[in-house]
Amino acid sequence: MGSASGSHAPNDQEKLTKHRRGHGLLFLMGVNFAFILEQVWQITMQRLAVTVVIGLAMLALGGRRCAVADETEPDLSVTRTISVTKTSRRYMPFNVPLKTIGGSQVWTDYRFRDGYRLQRHALTRHWRVLDKNDVRRAWGNRVECQRKLDQLRPAAAVGQSPHYVILIHGLMRTSRCMLPLEQSLAESGQPNVIRYSYASTRSSMGDHAEALRELMEDLPADATFSFVGHSMGNIVVRRMIGDLQRDDDPCEILNRCKSMVMLGPPNQGASIARNLAPTGLYGIITGKGGLELGPQWDAFAEKLAIPPFPFVIVAGDVSDKPVKNPLVAGDGDFIVSLDEVELEGREALYRLPVLHSFLMKDAAAMKICVDFIGENSADQR
Repeated sequence: MGSASGSHAPNDQEKLTKHRRGHGLLFLMGVNFAFILEQVWQITMQRLAVTVVIGLAMLALGGRRCAVADETEPDLSVTRTISVTKTSRRYMPFNVPLKTIGGSQVWTDYRFRDGYRLQRHALTRHWRVLDKNDVRRAWGNRVECQRKLDQLRPAAAVGQSPHYVILIHGLMRTSRCMLPLEQSLAESGQPNVIRYSYASTRSSMGDHAEALRELMEDLPADATFSFVGHSMGNIVVRRMIGDLQRDDDPCEILNRCKSMVMLGPPNQGASIARNLAPTGLYGIITGKGGLELGPQWDAFAEKLAIPPFPFVIVAGDVSDKPVKNPLVAGDGDFIVSLDEVELEGREALYRLPVLHSFLMKDAAAMKICVDFIGENSADQR
C-alpha cells in the first residue's frame, strides 16, 4: 500500500501543475481578448466597413508606379538616415487618407517627428506614415514612406535641446494605455512625450530595441531623454542600452539619458512565463518576446544592461488580497513578483497596492513618474 501511494504522488502533483497552467493560460487568453475588444471599440463599425471596402478597392486597382524597381532594402547609416536615389525608388501604392487606430499589436514605430510616425507592420513588413491624428498619409515600401515623412515633417534641427519623455507599454498592450500618463506629464510641463508603439507579441525584444534606437537616433542630436516603461517595456529599454554599450553608442544616446521609472518590470524574468511556456499556446500568443521573459531568460538576460542613469522602480503589491496567482512565485502584483522587479542600482523602490495591468494609470504611480522625471530634467525644459 505504501509503495502504491508513493507512486501516485508525482502523478497527482503533475496533474495539479497542468491544472494551474491551464487556468493561467485561460487567464492570459482572456486578458488578451479583452484588450482586443477594447481596441476594436475605439473605432466605429461604420469606419471599419468603409476601411474594408476602400482597402479591397485599392487591392483590386493595384499601385501606381513611382519609378524603377529595386527590391533590396535601403542601406542604413549609423545614424539610420535613408539616402533615396533614383535606383532605390520603387512602387508607391495609391493612398486614401484613412483614419487608423494608430498601430495596435502589429505596428512598430521607427520614426517620430512632431506627432508624425513612420511604422512597419510586423506581419506583412510593409510601411506607412501616420499624422498627428493617426490618419495614414502614405504606405508601401520604406524608401517612399521615408521620403513622404521627410516632405511632411523634415528632421528637426539642432539648437533647441528638447527633452523627450518616452513611454513604452508592456506585453500585449498598446501605446493607448499610456495616454493618462502622457497627459499628466504634459500638465507638469513636459510637452515632448512619445508614446512608443511596438508589436510586442510579434517580434523579439532585440527587434523592438533596434526600432526604438532608430527612433531616438533620428531625433535632434542635442535632445535629452527620460523613460517610463511598463512591464516588458522596461526590458526593451535595457536591451537597447546593452546594444548601445556594445556598439560604443556612436550617437551618444546614453550620455543624453536623464532618468527612468520602471513600472512592474520583470527584471529577473517572469515565473508566470516559465510556468505557462510548456503549454505551447503561450508562445503562440505572446511571441518571441514572451518566451524571452520565460524559458529563454537566462541566455537573453546576458544581453541586458543596467541603466547608467538614475532610475526608480514602482512595484504593485496586492499580497493582502484573498486571491493569489499560483503561477507567480511570491507576493507581487498578480503578474510580476516583488523579487522579480528588483535590479541593482535603483535609487528607490515604491510599493503600491495596484494590480500589474493598472500601474501605468494609477494616480500615485503617475505622480512618482512626474516628480522623478521632473527632478532629473529640470535643466532641460
